[in-house]
Amino acid sequence: MMYSSKRKPVLYFKEERRNEISKVAHQPDKFLSGKCTVYKLFGLCMVLLLVSLLWLQLSCSGEMSSPLHEERRPPPQPPCPPTNRQAEDDPSWGPHKLALIVPFRERFDELLVFVPFMHDFLNKKKIRHKILIINQVDHYRFNRASLINVGFLESGNDTDYLAMHDVDLLPLNEALDYGFPSEGPFHVASPELHPLYHYKTYVGGILMLTKKHYHMCNGMSNRFWGWGREDDEFYRRLRKAELQLFRPSGITTGYKTFLHIHDSAWRKRDQKRVASQKQEQFKVDPEGGLSNLRYEVESRRDLSISGAPCTVISVRLQCDTDLTPWCLLT
Repeated sequence: MMYSSKRKPVLYFKEERRNEISKVAHQPDKFLSGKCTVYKLFGLCMVLLLVSLLWLQLSCSGEMSSPLHEERRPPPQPPCPPTNRQAEDDPSWGPHKLALIVPFRERFDELLVFVPFMHDFLNKKKIRHKILIINQVDHYRFNRASLINVGFLESGNDTDYLAMHDVDLLPLNEALDYGFPSEGPFHVASPELHPLYHYKTYVGGILMLTKKHYHMCNGMSNRFWGWGREDDEFYRRLRKAELQLFRPSGITTGYKTFLHIHDSAWRKRDQKRVASQKQEQFKVDPEGGLSNLRYEVESRRDLSISGAPCTVISVRLQCDTDLTPWCLLT
């Protein structure tokens, strides 16, 4: 029942009826014997019943209203944790920003592990960074070096050094340095630590350079289609540019310093050597690199993988089949 806030329900009897009821109460025989008194008693019982029901309804509605209102209230919101942007604004993170460049093609299971792992790893070390996945979507053979060249050119002016980083190699030792390599190129995955490659001139896996030093080398050679050899040629470029190579020191975890998540049985590497490819890829490429790179950006998408941000740049490389006929899949 609904009532106006200015008016409350009130039950009353007229004075004459009160007198009659009083007389009946003093004369029980007449009250029971008269026809009118029976109707009056019946009416009184009905009134008492209605009053009881009304009181019960008001009591129940009063008890129920409070929980219902409490349920409608929104739950208290916890304080918002600081965002990655807020954390990076902290001066203790330093002035430099890393472009983590990952050459990529169809290895999504590894990517789902790599991006959140590296984002957390670099945040713990207070390294400003952005992760760039350079995704090759053309129909040529995979060209890791050209994709790294693309990543360098597409990394933007807000970064001042880069890491050429394999998607299947995860650093397990937090003592590894991912800071700005001001003195010269820094090979994080050194032969003494890499789980697979141990020869002295190896510079693959994870290599960091300032953008200035990478430009001094004219980037990497674009002649290397398929798997392997591009790192060996880049080692010669570092020497030609008279850049001193640095590697980690004081790391005691040996070959357990990194986790190699590549499944060679599931994902075969493209190790074919077509026509004169084997002989040509042992040569130094004196002119090729950033200066003759040809590519087209098909799309650029900002993604979040388990809360970790990254940018996927899908590109189509171009190949001069007269110069490098081994770029074609056979």
